[in-house]
Amino acid sequence: MSNEGMMKDENVPPFDTMRLPEDLPEKYELAPDKSEIRPLLSMRRGGLAHCTLPPHGISLAVEHRTIEEIWYFIQGHSQVWRKQGDWEEIVDVGPGTCLTIPTGTHFQFSNTGEDSLCFIIATMPPWPGEHEAVRIHDHWKVK
Repeated sequence: MSNEGMMKDENVPPFDTMRLPEDLPEKYELAPDKSEIRPLLSMRRGGLAHCTLPPHGISLAVEHRTIEEIWYFIQGHSQVWRKQGDWEEIVDVGPGTCLTIPTGTHFQFSNTGEDSLCFIIATMPPWPGEHEAVRIHDHWKVK
């Protein structure tokens, strides 16, 4: 079926395609929690990023002001600490694990393995900037 003669709805953003940069160490931004973030694609209601934490690395503890996230782990092993009010837990994660970070949740993660920890982050709405992450008291001491 040809798209010839079809009108594009100006309210709908164009579709996009990209690949994760092959030279990973060179193409990252340092996140407020000190993990390495490689922004992927985003749209009006959400964004996607690739996150890496080096072997035995520990992120800084933060909470998000307005966004919520879903994390999907693809490489390495980690522990993730999350706290909402009086409820807190530490979960062991590895490839195939998926978890949520609701708005206002305190969180910190620690790479417990010998390989880089890699995971995909879906952010809703898209990441608004560094002011989004509020530094909180660390659960684990950061070296």
